[in-house]
Amino acid sequence: MPVISLITWSHSTWQPVGIGLLTLFLAGLLIYALSRWRWRLAGGTTVEAQSITGVPSRNGLAARIVMEDSPDGPVLRKHLLRALIVANLALASYYISWRYLFSINWDYWPMSLALLAAETYSFISIWLFGFMLWRLKVRRNPPPSMPGAAVDVFITRYNEPVELVRETVRAAVAIQYPHNTYVLDDGNSREMEEAALAEGAKYIVRPDDWAGHERHAKAGNVNSALFQTQGEFILILDADQLAAPEILDETLGYFADPKVALVQTPQWFYNVPKGDYLGSQAPLFYGPIQQAKDGWNAAFFCGTNAVLRREAFMEIGIRYYARDLLRRLNVALDAGNSIVASAERHSGTATDPEVQEALRGLRASLGQARSRLSGGASAQEVTWELQRTAEMLAKPIIERELTGARAELSSILTDDDENVNQSFDPIQMDSETVRVLASREWSPLGALGSVRGLLQSIDLDVWQEAQPVMPMATISVTEDFATNMRLHAAGWRSIFHHKVLASGLAPEDLRSVIGQRLRWAQGTIQVLLRQNPLTMGGLTVAQRLSYFETMWSYMYGFAAVIYLAAGPLFLIFGVLPVRAYSSDFFIHLLPYLAVNQLFFAVVGWGMPTWRGQQYSLALFPTWIMAVVSAVKNVFLGTRLNFAVTSKTRMAGSDVRLVWPQLAVILVLIIGALIGLGRLAFGTSQDGVAILTNVGWTCYNLAMLSVIVDALARRSRVPAGLSHLGTATLEVAQATARIGGGRR
Repeated sequence: MPVISLITWSHSTWQPVGIGLLTLFLAGLLIYALSRWRWRLAGGTTVEAQSITGVPSRNGLAARIVMEDSPDGPVLRKHLLRALIVANLALASYYISWRYLFSINWDYWPMSLALLAAETYSFISIWLFGFMLWRLKVRRNPPPSMPGAAVDVFITRYNEPVELVRETVRAAVAIQYPHNTYVLDDGNSREMEEAALAEGAKYIVRPDDWAGHERHAKAGNVNSALFQTQGEFILILDADQLAAPEILDETLGYFADPKVALVQTPQWFYNVPKGDYLGSQAPLFYGPIQQAKDGWNAAFFCGTNAVLRREAFMEIGIRYYARDLLRRLNVALDAGNSIVASAERHSGTATDPEVQEALRGLRASLGQARSRLSGGASAQEVTWELQRTAEMLAKPIIERELTGARAELSSILTDDDENVNQSFDPIQMDSETVRVLASREWSPLGALGSVRGLLQSIDLDVWQEAQPVMPMATISVTEDFATNMRLHAAGWRSIFHHKVLASGLAPEDLRSVIGQRLRWAQGTIQVLLRQNPLTMGGLTVAQRLSYFETMWSYMYGFAAVIYLAAGPLFLIFGVLPVRAYSSDFFIHLLPYLAVNQLFFAVVGWGMPTWRGQQYSLALFPTWIMAVVSAVKNVFLGTRLNFAVTSKTRMAGSDVRLVWPQLAVILVLIIGALIGLGRLAFGTSQDGVAILTNVGWTCYNLAMLSVIVDALARRSRVPAGLSHLGTATLEVAQATARIGGGRR
């Protein structure tokens, strides 16, 4: 029935509709609750080996148009996607402009503006996503393999079970292309060493240099191994990832291009039960999204199942070591100038002429050092000469009054004269340090000694780290994401090879899933705050937007709260976030929603993407927690708790982890019951507004229901899968494909 006709329905017409819909809603809730209770009592869902090879149907005209591996698929799909992108963005702009100009309900302005802000967030997301997908790149067959290359295979381990890693080692050793296999064991386990050597692999642990230093989790493990191996190319595998024998033959050919730094292949999991109720598989990301980023030379490095060029990683390691050294040197120069200026300002004419002369000489040396750095002189040379000059000027005077100078030097920033041996920490040498130092009143002798100590703290060996050069970025818990951005900024290229060439273990409980997604989100926000792609030098505009699109997506938790609250606020309290649910509202909204859903259907054609959509909303507390904790970490120094994703089911209840979602589900149900009850009992005549919000509420309930599904189901993995048996490995390696077949 047309929308306008619905709006003009009488009060008496809505009552039977309300009764019928209320009955259906209650029946649906009862059926859903009983089915989930039955799953719980049944003890879980069995993972079946045949589920690995499920291939969606590709028959018919639609499949020939949108599937990329049909003869004309890539071209037809590209044109169809671009047409839908243009239509989607046009209708989205049409809708959001109407919302800003004509629909704000100032009677309920807080909620009205909040909903408009959430819709604006979604509008920006659609533009970013559409831009990224404009150049979706489908790579058909890989280039011929590169003969004679020296390849190392890294298997990173923290505390995973030895037998699990043993199977990974066996698969890695069996890779056809000649290579060396290394187990990088952060657990330093004798049992793991014996297992690795018995399977034909080599065993690496961090040297003693790492004792007492920040370990940087997986990034530190890989960085340490890079200085203990020599292969030109490196295949990185997580402890559970079983590599296909042909993985190097399929990927090394891309490195014939000397600017290719890495080739990423998909992550795929063989222990996921039918229905994937934990949303472990990511066919949309390891498919159209990565292909789209590949089109802009922005394909992501995902930490495993990737082949890397050592030269590229060592280059960015050295580049960022040099950049950090220059930063610390400039901070030391700023601090030194502040200290000298303070001493000269407060010394007056009573100061010893020899000390005054030394201060003038030190100030001149600091200025000359700054000029030389600006002129391109090496930091090493400038640092050495400046340290020598400061030592020559300060040493005779300080030796004359050693005791007082040492006491004041030790009190820098803390004013604690007892810590006479305290030294400057280069990690703390930042703009805040300069501000604090400049605010102090320095005596001439204290200034000389302090500047001397500052300059000596500029250690070219970066003494606060176990090794000076860190090829893998250590600024984030998602080291792969930060490292990838640095590679692109340095002019290197990345490739996405759309074929499953390794398969691993997905988390088997909601607790592990939430911890994993929290870590991903925290790390991404850390990178945004510390290495913003919009301001980082060296990236193209497309690369900046590609990275920012991913970072922006993790802000969705705040918008999700508003979307979830809109329905209940109207149904329970009558808070109307728009002026009216008029025909004008639906004329602007419905075409946009229809084209938007069609666009996403074409993007994800033949792929099970529903679980991913559900979790994008259902994990809204996780996204919010990630943003808040990352901001606190970057600006307040609060530590993030890093935990390796468990490869086995964790004990304990997951209910307390998802109580916000369960509370929202309860509020949504109450809101729908109240709204439909008003129609059924004839206490409201606003049928269109109520049904619109009940429909939105039911959609949100369907999205959040994945949390209830995850709590109700337990995966029971048969022995052949849980022990990574040979038959399972053959199935996973020979026939497993994202969406079926190779993309």
